[in-house]
Amino acid sequence: MPPLNPISMLKPRRKPLGISAILLPFTSSGEVDWPGFRAHVERTHAAGLQPAINMDTGFGNLIDANVKEQALAETSAIVGPNPFVAGAFVADQPGAAFDRDAYMKAIAPIAKHAGTPVIFPSYGLGGLPGPEIVNAFEQLGTECERFIGFELGQQFAPFGRIFDLETYEGILGVKQCIGAKHSSLHREPEWQRLQLRDQVRPEFHVFTGNDLAIDMIQYGSDYLLGLSTFCPDYFAKRDALWAAGDPAFYELNDLIQYLGFFVFRDPVPAYKHSAAMFLKLRGWIACDDTHPNSPTRPASDRAILAEILQRLEAF
Repeated sequence: MPPLNPISMLKPRRKPLGISAILLPFTSSGEVDWPGFRAHVERTHAAGLQPAINMDTGFGNLIDANVKEQALAETSAIVGPNPFVAGAFVADQPGAAFDRDAYMKAIAPIAKHAGTPVIFPSYGLGGLPGPEIVNAFEQLGTECERFIGFELGQQFAPFGRIFDLETYEGILGVKQCIGAKHSSLHREPEWQRLQLRDQVRPEFHVFTGNDLAIDMIQYGSDYLLGLSTFCPDYFAKRDALWAAGDPAFYELNDLIQYLGFFVFRDPVPAYKHSAAMFLKLRGWIACDDTHPNSPTRPASDRAILAEILQRLEAF
């Protein structure tokens, strides 16, 4: 590939495809807050973003099959014939072999509800050599009309894997794979993927998962983010400003990015507690407790989140 020149890659007025991971809210008694969940799916859909359920933001690695099934049913009923995506997660252990059957079992209920599966990494899948990862994606494509791949940095989960570019190019050749979420939290590898995508398969979606660089949409990335669960309405407004060529895009993007830098600090998985705090401050959920096995933030964060919310509301 030619040397990277990010300036030449800018794509003014390109409307990104926005997919927003839905926080699964909880009550103070530790139960899932289904009314809060439904309302959040509805507002995300109304904003023009595709809901993404049973992802990391929805505690997809911690909830059981019954909760996942209900989340799928609730989301499908809300969006109707419109698209949504859902995480296909396989729990395994270090050293495990790739479990094709387990992935098929995870994909099946998503397909039943007309969602698009997002193929979560696992120890077994991530442990394969590059050509075998491509082969595994091809196998999944025989049972699934369309799916989204997922590169995940290990700062998010120990079973994460960021593919090398040769492997990524192989994935571009899997026709059922319509895109891939890239969550390394670094710009350069994402720019490389965009450059490769533009050369090999322009219709392929590079979904940025970089909550520390949400302006990657300027270079042709779409997005599948956890940060957008805090404010799908402001993300939709920001996207519209970019598509219109309105310089106000930069100010709103900076405000949202300020939020992203604060909530995605170490330990990164605690951003879900930050999201619950923020949604409660917005009056969108009644309780800011999260899954009991998920890390938490200090109570002092609420004052900072409230100040950021004030800035957004004043925009």
